[in-house]
Amino acid sequence: MTWHRNPLAGFDLETTGVDPETSRIVTGSVVRYGGGRPTAARNWLADPGVDIPAEATAVHGWTTEAARTTGRPAAEVVEEITAALAEEAGRGRPIVAMNAQFDLTLLDREARRHGVRPLFDRAVPYVIDPRVLDKKVDRYRRGGRTLSDLCRHYVVQLDAAHCSDADAVAACAVAWKVANRYRWLTRLELHEIHGEQVKWAREQAEGLRDHFARTDGKQELAASVRMEWPLIPSRVVEGAR
Repeated sequence: MTWHRNPLAGFDLETTGVDPETSRIVTGSVVRYGGGRPTAARNWLADPGVDIPAEATAVHGWTTEAARTTGRPAAEVVEEITAALAEEAGRGRPIVAMNAQFDLTLLDREARRHGVRPLFDRAVPYVIDPRVLDKKVDRYRRGGRTLSDLCRHYVVQLDAAHCSDADAVAACAVAWKVANRYRWLTRLELHEIHGEQVKWAREQAEGLRDHFARTDGKQELAASVRMEWPLIPSRVVEGAR
């Protein structure tokens, strides 16, 4: 059976910001999708320990007061999300995450911040990123490439964008649709498609960097584009080597 017809482990975070090095987790979800079984979700709400900016609240709806009142300690949430993903990886299920570089890097930094053993120290997960796949199979399509954009393009229902469980399910559904439409992807084993995405993501990042470099007013952004996928290595780890 091809990888897209086996269970997928969807993953999504809603956060305090857009920098994976400094942002904190507000909500997170790990979902089991497909494989002929009902979809099931595990959801977490954290007190991030910092104020949630108004810009972030406008996206996912959680205020600082609400997260502090009803959220659980961040360290516990980070441990449980990391353990859940390690368990899914141990079962041979790929982690499906839209823009995986952001979510997996942020989870890694939160783990290090709170003294939790990081995911990539516990397991060697295979990752499926609908954004990377879509850019590979339909490189020149005009328009946006957000999860909402991909859901419209691949006819996937997304009722509650920026709710982590809904986004995780939608990411899985989009990945399934992409694979079902471009069947050559399904002929790759999980380790092969993971390895190919490492190369495709780098090529895509190089293209973005070059676009910034030649666009007036955006040249300074070129240096901020990271090539690594699905995890940006921690500077702490790099400095210790």
